[in-house]
Amino acid sequence: MKIGICASGPSSEMMLPQVDYLIGVDRGASTLLEKGFIPNEIIGDFDSVTEEEFIHLTKVIPTYKRVSSLKDETDTDLAIMRAVQLAPSEVFVTCVTGGRLDHQEAAFRSVQRFQLDYPDISFQIINKQNIIQYLLPGTHNLSSDGFKYVSFFALSETIQEVSLKGVKYETNKVRMEQTSTLFTSNEIIKDKASI
Repeated sequence: MKIGICASGPSSEMMLPQVDYLIGVDRGASTLLEKGFIPNEIIGDFDSVTEEEFIHLTKVIPTYKRVSSLKDETDTDLAIMRAVQLAPSEVFVTCVTGGRLDHQEAAFRSVQRFQLDYPDISFQIINKQNIIQYLLPGTHNLSSDGFKYVSFFALSETIQEVSLKGVKYETNKVRMEQTSTLFTSNEIIKDKASI
């Protein structure tokens, strides 16, 4: 099962592939309706919509969970937790970029945490120009997915023996320092590419 999550960030950032189940997060529920999608459910404290807008949302989308704004999790966290309960193979999170940098950073950290906690599920942050995914140790096949460039960054520590194959700038067992930009703006040039 593929699940899409639309958060409260700028609606201009919304991009989703075909999904089986759709969750709207706070104002993201309104974004989905504006774009012609009816989410299966909505979740959040709904502090970014008026009470009238919330009432309208619940009339159109009867499955909702409204939580207190006094909580430890972000609304996006709650939506990802709900998605995990549905045992998906992939979770796509959109509308978390292009707005407040603190919310963007929180979403990046959440997706990283869920990827580490649920390694059998693919979590991706997606917008019109990017797909961001956290790769765990191992070999991963690469696909351009319609994008020209592919970049890699060591998130929390130096990574040893990074090999890139089937790309314009290949490497063989190279160190990727946490602060390195060496792996930025590469291009997939072969049908079979990997890291």
